[in-house]
Amino acid sequence: MPQEKESDEVIIVALDVDTRQEALELVDLLKGRVSFFKIGMQLYNSQGPAIVSQVKEKGVKVFLDLKFHDIPNTVGAASAVAVRMGADMFNLHASGGEAMLRKAVESAQEEALRLNRSEKPLIIGVTVLTSMNQAALEQLGINRPLEQQVKSLAELCQGAGLDGVVASPKEIKIIRESCGKDFVIVTPGVRPLWASRDDQERVNTPGEAAALGASYLVIGRPITAAADPGEALDKILAEIE
Repeated sequence: MPQEKESDEVIIVALDVDTRQEALELVDLLKGRVSFFKIGMQLYNSQGPAIVSQVKEKGVKVFLDLKFHDIPNTVGAASAVAVRMGADMFNLHASGGEAMLRKAVESAQEEALRLNRSEKPLIIGVTVLTSMNQAALEQLGINRPLEQQVKSLAELCQGAGLDGVVASPKEIKIIRESCGKDFVIVTPGVRPLWASRDDQERVNTPGEAAALGASYLVIGRPITAAADPGEALDKILAEIE
């Protein structure tokens, strides 16, 4: 974890809820403790693009987690839209290939320049979903070790100009060794010892993931489904510190 980051800048709270009211109530409750919130497919598909600006109006940052994966031209256009919506970070599947990745970076840079944004959003490539294990990869015809698949995709993303990747805590070390200290690593699959693993396969605790060198930890249900989300977040922040 970069030394200059405070713990409240490391956690990204996943707003995996259905309604605008639920999402904004969580932001109001937790902002100040954290500065970054994730809007994924559940909330985005339920509430539409307006939810991005509604969350941003609370004075926080937004990670738009829609995992673009299509032909280069389509992903380029979607990346420009993400910039216009004000996303501070967005992601796409690294398995879409180098041409798609480069087009996303190019389109985002052009749109940021057109809008006079000081910088484009962070663009992050999804390597291997944290719900997958080696057997799941082999079902797709990918027979090399999972860690090597993640490393290869991370190197592809870096070569295409992306800012970083999404990967499980289990692969942080190999990515850091291959891609360097400044490459952004966003880690889902983070579960406190007191929380359920849910549908995650490759998990670590927040303290472990931070110590391994994660740039950001995406945490949803252990916080948002807790009886007291603020208390749950405080426990996680204390663990990291």
